Amino acid sequence: MPVEFDRQKLELALKAGRNWEKSPFSLHIFDSVTSTNQTLWNLLAQGEKPGSVVIATQQTSGRGQWGRQWISHPGGLYLSVAIALKLEASASYQLTLASAWGIADQLRSCGVDVGIKWPNDLVLNSRKLGGILTETKINNGYITQAVIGVGINWTNPVPETGINLEMWQAAYATKPISCLEILTSTVLRGIESGMECLSQEGINILLSRYLELLTNVGDKVYIDDLAGTVVGVTSQGRLRVSMETYDTTDIKTTELYIEPGTISLGYRKSSVPL
Repeated sequence: MPVEFDRQKLELALKAGRNWEKSPFSLHIFDSVTSTNQTLWNLLAQGEKPGSVVIATQQTSGRGQWGRQWISHPGGLYLSVAIALKLEASASYQLTLASAWGIADQLRSCGVDVGIKWPNDLVLNSRKLGGILTETKINNGYITQAVIGVGINWTNPVPETGINLEMWQAAYATKPISCLEILTSTVLRGIESGMECLSQEGINILLSRYLELLTNVGDKVYIDDLAGTVVGVTSQGRLRVSMETYDTTDIKTTELYIEPGTISLGYRKSSVPL
């Protein structure tokens, strides 16, 4: 059965507990698009403003980080939101960190024990729940437009290394996230709260909150056949890896800073019961 999206239910969820007379977002809802990010860029070119949101339950040509294809089966939540936040071009990674932390934090406040896998994945029971794709346009060294794309597994089929929320919620008498519209509202509130934290508190506070939810700390990684241990993330968004090297008389510890996209932390097939 195709997933039906209820605009009115979403608007009520967005306004719940707030003093808005109407939603702060301009909602564009589709059954299927090629890519929510690309659809939103097209709308921005036609005059849509920051706060515009494209939502779909299927993408036919979804995009992931670093040009990878994002498989977007029917039944998932795929959305993109246009934001206005003045940042230097070199700080675009901060938008991804802010979105990941904000969404994870909001889901956790609903009772979903989500963590973050560096730099842009949302994880649940050690499996991939969703991901984030940030795209920007630059002028004179500053970001002039930004689109945050998010994919969350709702009822769609997933690989063995993935999980969808309905699978996870099957063991609960009362579902923490009761419907797709509540999930969408939670994700949008998360992006909003992440951007507020970044703009009002700054990258250092945001990073400290991001690190609290990072699941990679302590993971073993291999760089040039040498073993290292993940110890954190720098304020420039790089992965901090502690490396131990040995010579005949001593053990030396050095720290490497790894750019996103240069190594894959991967997923293990989880043995955790659902």
